[in-house]
Amino acid sequence: MALLGERAVVLGASMAGMLAARVAAEHYRTVLVVDRDIPPERPVHRRGVPQAAHGHVLQAGGVAVLDELFPGVLSEMVAGGVPTWSDGDLSRVYLEYGGHRFLRSGCLPDAVTTYMPSRPFLDWHVLKHLSAIPNATVLSGHDVVGLVSTQEGQRVTGALVARRGATEAASVLDADLVIDASGRGSRAPVFLQDLGYGRPREDELVVNLCYTSQWLRIPPGAIHEHMVATFPRPGEATTVALLNHENDTWLMTVGVMAGAEPAQDYTDMLRLARRRLPRRLLEVLESAAPVGHTAHYRTPSSRWRRYDEMTRRPDGFMVTGDAVCSFNPIYGQGMTVAALEALALRRCLRRGDTDLPQRFFRDAAKIVRVAWRNAVGADLSLPEIAGERPLGMRINSRFADMVLTAVETDVVVNSQFFRVLSMLESPTRLMRPSILARVARANIRRPQPIPEPEPAPAG
Repeated sequence: MALLGERAVVLGASMAGMLAARVAAEHYRTVLVVDRDIPPERPVHRRGVPQAAHGHVLQAGGVAVLDELFPGVLSEMVAGGVPTWSDGDLSRVYLEYGGHRFLRSGCLPDAVTTYMPSRPFLDWHVLKHLSAIPNATVLSGHDVVGLVSTQEGQRVTGALVARRGATEAASVLDADLVIDASGRGSRAPVFLQDLGYGRPREDELVVNLCYTSQWLRIPPGAIHEHMVATFPRPGEATTVALLNHENDTWLMTVGVMAGAEPAQDYTDMLRLARRRLPRRLLEVLESAAPVGHTAHYRTPSSRWRRYDEMTRRPDGFMVTGDAVCSFNPIYGQGMTVAALEALALRRCLRRGDTDLPQRFFRDAAKIVRVAWRNAVGADLSLPEIAGERPLGMRINSRFADMVLTAVETDVVVNSQFFRVLSMLESPTRLMRPSILARVARANIRRPQPIPEPEPAPAG
């Protein structure tokens, strides 16, 4: 690989940061990842990743990137007890999306392997593999307080960092490239404004999401599924997810949107789950043993900072991951988008560093746009969410509802929808004539509405 500089500095050991650092290590003599947390000795929640205590799914599109950039990490996690779903057996997942329940029998004709690590377990293994790269180092326990640039501000030449809790002055880390992967709280807009470039425009949709999660001890074999997830539908803006993670541990997450009152404890979580889950699952959850404390998380909105639209930007500085776009997390897109952005970064670096930020932001925006439309379109299908619904979006929502009607009964449409949902393929694949014909047939003989789950008795 062509050497493009002496050092790249990555701000944040988020999933986006670790993936970006892995790619940068191919083109810079050294890569330094600056992070506020002290690397844990075992998989635990990190303060810098507050959402890690809640349900996460690494979509198949992200799995493929992870396997390419960190060979062996997937097999290592499986050896460590991470369950997988590889046979496409639809009885192993219970999914309801937009008020449509996925087919529960048969096997997907072109199934891909889904891995089910918890977020702390995944982060810990990826960080271990990154730390094994000879020219990559993690500078832990430090905050980023600013950028350093040339006198004219035309190029970023490093980052200003300070040790957490220390009294000494901040120090300068010289760099040929600085990549901000510090998450939703990124201060990149402020840093750019200080350099005279102004802030990027922001697209935002207010969703007022509140999560409550609880680890559970459930007897092996008590639940047949690997994954249970019911997404919001009109009139019921509640998400309930139950995920089987490493070593037969289970994580339950309940989310509410549009300002609804969130669950305060596990008893409260069960109260909300009774509205969405069938009796057989509720009976298991009623007898499950909570482990540890109940965790809470709030996110006010989906937000896309449009760095791709800035007419002026400095060389030597890029932004990736949630620092660019943070989606409504119930759709599980964030890590996979970050992984696809890492591949975009690799393609850009292989073409040299001329106009590197411009090329990267343009390519990354193409990736973000697909996920943004999917998430925002799903949210705006709920009357509880306020926002503009232009004609094009209403047409897309109607088509999505027709596809989801077919997903209830057609295994081929199921398979194609899974591949789109997993970000392996473009949504345009759903418009192939063979798929459209199946969607049309399913809607002509549309089945009766699926009965609501029979509520289990409280207690």
